[in-house]
Amino acid sequence: MTLASGSSVGAAACLVAGVLSTAIQLAAQPTAPFLDPRSVAPYVPTPWHVVDRMLEAAAVSEGDVVYDLGSGDGRILLRAARDRGARGVGFEIIEDLVRDAREAIGAAGVQDRVKIHQQDIFKADLRPATVVTVVLMTSANRQLRPKLDRELRPGVRVASYKWEIPGWNPSKTFTVPVSGAQQTIYVYEFGNHR
Repeated sequence: MTLASGSSVGAAACLVAGVLSTAIQLAAQPTAPFLDPRSVAPYVPTPWHVVDRMLEAAAVSEGDVVYDLGSGDGRILLRAARDRGARGVGFEIIEDLVRDAREAIGAAGVQDRVKIHQQDIFKADLRPATVVTVVLMTSANRQLRPKLDRELRPGVRVASYKWEIPGWNPSKTFTVPVSGAQQTIYVYEFGNHR
């Protein structure tokens, strides 16, 4: 090997080092396990104080059956069961979140009152619900509205954090501070929502 080729070896080594560095950086970046093409909304954990305010706004009590559509890590149902004595059913499409929710519910000791199904919310039977909670964007709420109209019974309360259900009139709204801004919780009473 000549001196000239030694400099090309050095350049090649720098190139390989650069490629490896880029590969390591890409591998170190978090993946997006909570994005699923079947999902109608990205997973973003609802702050705990918002969860508590949603349950309060919907007047959840021990006689309720709370259905959480897009239940994520199960925090709404966990709090509904643990703090308010309600029963709950969650529907979540992402397997990792279903596993996390089941673990959290088991750790909280409320697995006898809360069930999490890995299922598309549009295929869930909502008829047993007395309260429905959603943290979905307006576009997803618009898609969900016909199903709610078909399956909910008069008197069922629907609590939606941040985004309205288009075409429905809330019976109550509440604000909650989140990261220095006021966010809205919309509560609808089915049967009086038009």
